[in-house]
Amino acid sequence: MDHIRRTERLAAMTQMLVRSPNKNLALSVFCDAFETAKSTASEDLDIVRTAMKRFSLGSLETLPGAAGGVRYRPLVPRDQALAEVRALCERLGNAGRVLPGGLLFMADVLGDTATLTRMGEVLASEYYEAEPDFVVTMETQGIPLAMMTARALNVPMVIARRSVKAYEGAAVHITYPVGHSYETMSLPRRMVREGQRALIVDDVLRTGGTLAGLRSLMNEFAVTVVGAAVMMATEEAYRSAPQTRPLAVMEGVDERTGSALLRPGDWLAS
Repeated sequence: MDHIRRTERLAAMTQMLVRSPNKNLALSVFCDAFETAKSTASEDLDIVRTAMKRFSLGSLETLPGAAGGVRYRPLVPRDQALAEVRALCERLGNAGRVLPGGLLFMADVLGDTATLTRMGEVLASEYYEAEPDFVVTMETQGIPLAMMTARALNVPMVIARRSVKAYEGAAVHITYPVGHSYETMSLPRRMVREGQRALIVDDVLRTGGTLAGLRSLMNEFAVTVVGAAVMMATEEAYRSAPQTRPLAVMEGVDERTGSALLRPGDWLAS
């Protein structure tokens, strides 16, 4: 391999770290990639760590042990997270978003990969220390945010469905209340294992039925739920489920303009 300049190594190292969030990378990975000594790789990583800290781009941790190595986490500082969620609230509060029945149009936001990537990092920042083994959500609207959160945590995403296909094998089915009716959610037995830890992520907390159903489903698998988070919660639902972390809380509706009144979840300011 031709001689690699330090500036090139630093750029390539940063890309390797960013595309593998929350993954332990041994020093040998960088030594082999750039044909350098461990001391040189360590010095380069120190430069990357300093830059990330200075510009609040995440955390680069040194891992002890025989193999050694580093782990990049796209941690979002609370003040920065609060500012970005405020911008999300403003976007969701635009005139004309309120639909009949008090529902809020969110499809464009749930399809905005840049916004969802960042919101996933905001949520992941709160649950790194909880060390979930997977993120679980209910089809279908919760999938985008759950996917981005799972990526930042570097864990699988598990989807509970209203019914399972024959090719998914045996499944656990539960019935849970939603409003004045009942619905069913199912999960293949092979998707999770007893004793694992789950983080629940969904799109909206309105009645609390879906989150309660997901908790019950995890209980059937003897899985510990380490937390629950949603894109948006109504004020009433948030008061009845204070342990849930919503990015945005809908306080009410301006019927004259068809806009929603939203604020960031209280946990972001704590």
